[in-house]
Amino acid sequence: MTYHGAVKVGGPPDVRELAHLMITKVALGPFENNCYLLRCRATDEQLLIDAAAEAPVLLETVGPQLATVVTTHQHHDHWQALAEVVAATGARTAAGRIDAPGIPVPTDQLLDDGDTLRVGQVELTVRHLVGHTPGAIVLVYDDPQGHPHVFTGDCLFPGGVGNTEHDPARFASLLGDVKTKIFDVLPDETWVYPGHGGDTTLGAERPHLEEWAERGW
Repeated sequence: MTYHGAVKVGGPPDVRELAHLMITKVALGPFENNCYLLRCRATDEQLLIDAAAEAPVLLETVGPQLATVVTTHQHHDHWQALAEVVAATGARTAAGRIDAPGIPVPTDQLLDDGDTLRVGQVELTVRHLVGHTPGAIVLVYDDPQGHPHVFTGDCLFPGGVGNTEHDPARFASLLGDVKTKIFDVLPDETWVYPGHGGDTTLGAERPHLEEWAERGW
């Protein structure tokens, strides 16, 4: 089956098979959060992006090989299941340095812009984007045998950047970071995996950047 990324709470996950990485997307909880399980195909080591909700479902999905849980930002809907998942698996935790104090589970690895995060033999690059929260991060996987993949949390969605609560300075910061750290350095084929809802590509969103700037959200 071809990956589509259109998952619903209570429905089955969607799985994408890359040459070196398996990506499993599942929607969970009352805010319909997307959680992403990344598995290195060479080592079976796993990394979970956002233990958002419904710990029993996540634990059934991850199995015994979970090494790391990354929390993309401090908002409560992205870490409701974190404590239970970590307690059950012994996984280490990682989050952006600035947002980590707002996450009520101790962070083992503080992440800064440009850091490298590994899952088995696969490398992910951390990008720090300011605006939705002060310390939100996104993870970029530059597939050596395909196009890049970027897990954007709540910083970038189909149709716009994340919520900045009508604060012009926060919006300008987030849009600026999205442009310089994502759109300016990654190709149109880059697949975007957001924290809620359906997926998109940079190519689908790039023509609308000026429109987003003019509307201010």
